[in-house]
Amino acid sequence: MSEAPLIFIDVETTGTRATRDRITEVAALKVVDGSITERWSSLINPGCKIPAHISQLTGIKDGMLTHAPSFQQVAAEFRQWLGDGRLVAHNARFDYSFLRNEFKRSGIDFRATLICTLRVSRRLAPQAAQHNLAALVERYAIAVDRHHRAEDDALALWQLWQAWQRLYDKATWQAALSDEQRHRSLPAHLDSTQLEGLPSTPGVYLFYGHNRLPLYVGKSINLRSRVLGHFQRDYQDDKEMRLAQQIQHVEWEETAGDMGAQLREAQLIKQLMPIMNRQLRRQGKLNTWHWPAKQHAPTLINGSALGQPQSGSFYGLFRSAKEAKDTLRSLSETHQLCPQVLGLEKGKGRCFANQLGKCKGACCGKEGLKEHTQRAQEAMEKLQVGTWPWPGRIVIREKGQNTRSSAYHVVDHWCYLGRAGTLTAARKLIASNPQFDADTYRILNRFLRNPEQHCLKITQLENQPASMPKTAPR
Repeated sequence: MSEAPLIFIDVETTGTRATRDRITEVAALKVVDGSITERWSSLINPGCKIPAHISQLTGIKDGMLTHAPSFQQVAAEFRQWLGDGRLVAHNARFDYSFLRNEFKRSGIDFRATLICTLRVSRRLAPQAAQHNLAALVERYAIAVDRHHRAEDDALALWQLWQAWQRLYDKATWQAALSDEQRHRSLPAHLDSTQLEGLPSTPGVYLFYGHNRLPLYVGKSINLRSRVLGHFQRDYQDDKEMRLAQQIQHVEWEETAGDMGAQLREAQLIKQLMPIMNRQLRRQGKLNTWHWPAKQHAPTLINGSALGQPQSGSFYGLFRSAKEAKDTLRSLSETHQLCPQVLGLEKGKGRCFANQLGKCKGACCGKEGLKEHTQRAQEAMEKLQVGTWPWPGRIVIREKGQNTRSSAYHVVDHWCYLGRAGTLTAARKLIASNPQFDADTYRILNRFLRNPEQHCLKITQLENQPASMPKTAPR
């Protein structure tokens, strides 16, 4: 049986998001036994306007596509033409993701074997600084009439392929192709050797782009599975595609278990501010409702107060004073509480809500303040923030998957001071200026509800314990 043909292919698009943007031009060359046997090329009407910067880059204007077919109109014919050919493209997963999504919109499940010339280039010339198509065209003196036009770029790829076959002996060439196929699911700019020691244990991983720009920080109980999983869904997930297009370096840190991984992830995200992490980034000033004992109304204070010994109860963690007041006002309306007594409105005597029948009258003596306070605190119970239940610092021992390995985490009033390899070293950990962090609080609260279930052992560094933490705020 003869080998499947090579199809050198290139697509031009309206943008970089394969699930949203559209193809504007497709060109493909079918190569059998070292010769071009067929060509396929067409402008494609994307059904939307082309952004100005894309038109400037490709030279394709909206007017050129007015009478061009849509992809759906050519999908069946093009799929038949492609047959079982192996697609050869530069940064192949980008082109492939657009093709798969366009075929999917046309009701066709398209799958093909890929060969990425960008990855082949990295394996043949690892010392070279650049491997984009423009750099390769210049390096190998390949003539191209129009850059960023599908037919010209597809032809340039075929000429590049021929140049490589002339320059390298058969063994070197075959080794490069074999290595490319072994790692065909990996991002084109990522050296596969970086992942050789990736363990199947808990920890955090860090993705970096050009010039070590932090792109993304994640955590997992199985680092290897999670990291490689990022590169399996890039054709259908825009975020994964953006990561795959930019990743050039991967680092990781092993942790004893899931709690350590989550704490370290929260630390690193706030420290590095990766551009693709939206959650767990620095939240700025947080607010909480503090209800001191024997008081009839709560006071809005800075959420960092949770990191200090306090009496009374705390309710909610809010990103703004407005969010905090809106939440309390909503509870007031739902439970017929008095906004005046709660401090949400100024005035004396009967409040406006009472005049509308929406307040039971704590403002004018119809309801006792003690009863009103009890009802208000019950209404806010689901928002209650757990107060620190120990007199001072604690050390949390987290056992690893290997029972011989453990980590010792030091925490004081919900402030995470760090981790150590031994209890002795943990006792010496003291942060100069510990900061309360809402994400750290939620992580610790979740794990400390049932420490035995998570293989945690708590050692107090000061006297007697109090009760266990209450439920974290919603």
